[in-house]
Amino acid sequence: MTENSSTAVPHQWRFFRAGGFDQVLLDTAEDLLALDQLDKKLWSALSCTVIGVEFDRRTLELIDTDHDGHIRVAEIVAAAAWAGGCLRDRSFLVSGREELPLAAIDGASEAGGRVLAAARTMLDNLGRTDAVVMSLDDVARSEESMSRTRFNGDGVITPASTDDEELACWVTAIIDCCGGVPDRSGEAGIGRVQLEQFSDEAAAALEWWDNPVVKAGVGIDEDMREEALSLWEQLAPKIDDYFLRCGMAAYDGRAEALMNGSEEQLVLLAARNLTEARDDMASLPLASVSATGGLNLEAGVNPAWREVLQRFRTLVLVPVFGERGAMTMDEWKVVKERFQECRAWWEARPATAVAGLGLERIMVWRDRSVAEKLAGLLEQDLRLQPAFEAMVDVERLIRYCRDLLTLANNFVSFREFYSRRGAAIFQAGTLYLDGRSFELCITVDDVARHAVLANQSRLYLAYCDCRRSGGAEKKTIAAAITGGSADQLLVGRNGVFYDRTGQDWDATIVRIIEHPISIRQAFWDPYKRIGTMVGEQIQKIAAARSRAAEEKAAANLMQAGQKKDEKAAQQAFDVGKFAGIFAAIGLAVGAIGTAIASILTGFFKLPWWQMPLALGGIVLLISGPSVLIALFKLRQRNLGRLLDANGWAVNTRAVINIPFGASLTSLAALPPGASRALNDPFAEQKSPWRWLAPLLMGLVLAGVVVWKLGMIR
Repeated sequence: MTENSSTAVPHQWRFFRAGGFDQVLLDTAEDLLALDQLDKKLWSALSCTVIGVEFDRRTLELIDTDHDGHIRVAEIVAAAAWAGGCLRDRSFLVSGREELPLAAIDGASEAGGRVLAAARTMLDNLGRTDAVVMSLDDVARSEESMSRTRFNGDGVITPASTDDEELACWVTAIIDCCGGVPDRSGEAGIGRVQLEQFSDEAAAALEWWDNPVVKAGVGIDEDMREEALSLWEQLAPKIDDYFLRCGMAAYDGRAEALMNGSEEQLVLLAARNLTEARDDMASLPLASVSATGGLNLEAGVNPAWREVLQRFRTLVLVPVFGERGAMTMDEWKVVKERFQECRAWWEARPATAVAGLGLERIMVWRDRSVAEKLAGLLEQDLRLQPAFEAMVDVERLIRYCRDLLTLANNFVSFREFYSRRGAAIFQAGTLYLDGRSFELCITVDDVARHAVLANQSRLYLAYCDCRRSGGAEKKTIAAAITGGSADQLLVGRNGVFYDRTGQDWDATIVRIIEHPISIRQAFWDPYKRIGTMVGEQIQKIAAARSRAAEEKAAANLMQAGQKKDEKAAQQAFDVGKFAGIFAAIGLAVGAIGTAIASILTGFFKLPWWQMPLALGGIVLLISGPSVLIALFKLRQRNLGRLLDANGWAVNTRAVINIPFGASLTSLAALPPGASRALNDPFAEQKSPWRWLAPLLMGLVLAGVVVWKLGMIR
């Protein structure tokens, strides 16, 4: 598809302005069918994820033809074109209904005729031959019924696909060895991939079994090979050691006694309980060493090795040489050479579950052509694939007629979001917290990764972990705070999140990205910070004074027993000390009073019309920078970066301006017509200075104004 496809009569598009950009208005079937003509630069999004959006998952899977987990422009265009080609009455493409009249399907077109024939077959199977409408419920019941048949066109066979018990057992064996895939009915089965894998592994196992070593008869009993290899690793070094000792005895007669072990070793063993000295016994030679050099397998064997040697004789020596009571060094060399071949062959066996079935069963697989029979069953199942695909197309057409317009108004444009007629597909639900409800909540998989790009949205975000059913169900959301203040929004605060189905989740704030929320918040924020800072400083000073007083009192108590006379003198009234304290307090109060008097004097010297300007200037000096910064950031709030962080490809700067942002957060308010009783029995006592002080100040200012105007001489 080219970027700007054209037709004989170009479609006349309509646009509306929202979010700071022009968005296409999609209302009719003609609008959807002409999407291939719409310049992709005018699409609000170029890609959205299948996971993490509040939309029918099955519809998204049908549109996502390449199954990459993303819906893209070409797939939206192709879905609209296919659905339009199946319909005689294209107005049903924007019906939004879960049923479709058969009369609306174009039986004359190839795609429509296929869908219409499949729909009638499905209704016949449901006993509704005279029905004129096909619904999604009909599709579901028909697919459920047909999926339970022996063959259902999905290219998967189960043990129930054949009456041959042997073939059914082989299907089960393949599932056990190679894994299964779900059949349309939901049962585990096998497809062509599993059959070919099993066949290849069976052939590899047979090739390994067909080794010349096995044919020569050197192989050890299959069930005993692992034990034989273990015995070999354990005993072979000991047999080599025995024959070397015999060689030393033959070389020098004096060595024969020494090669059997020293007298000291035997004396030490004789004094011990031999059942507890097996390791020391095992360190002695395998058997009695002699210059003749033969290993007697029955007599003269070290008791610590007797059982191991007899087992080795049974598993390894007898299969090679038959029954015999002794073994020479030359015979041992032959045993080693031939056993090493057998050992190498065994270690090269295929490490597959199929090889573990054993030679006999794998030969049955080959000799009875089981693979060919199962392949025939798969072919028989696949012959029904077109009919079942047509059933899927019936479902596809009904779903497209119901959902395609809604998806387009959340993808081609963000009409659903900016019109506020309902929730957009990326809005996961509503978070209730701190006396407010937040409607712009999106599902997040990885908070840390999402926050990197979401920070550029300039939105105040509260990430919340949501749990349900005692923590068994979990999800994470990012809630945009677009109204109210941030004073009580802290990590660890709890709220309740309601998803789109109305289910409630326990929500806990786990991370916050701070940005301005509103102009009002920015205006009052400096005063709140100043008040907080002053309060903290007062608390620090009070704490320091309290700590100093406590330390002084403790020191006085420690010295009370030693300096009684001094204590009496300390308790006397020190006039000079208290005079100094009062003088310091007087100086501080005087300095503060002088500063206040200077400010008021300068203020009262201003002309009356400059006094409001001076007050406004002070307010502007304090709140102006905060408000200015907030204004710039609030104008930069961007929905696109929030969605991009979630895997979307937003194609425009979707602005969330101040009025629209305010609509996304609702503050607590009394219902219309509600009454309120103001007599709080536990209300704090009201001080008259709360209204008297402002009144007096107003009177003073009024007097100053009157005096300045010359009305008082």
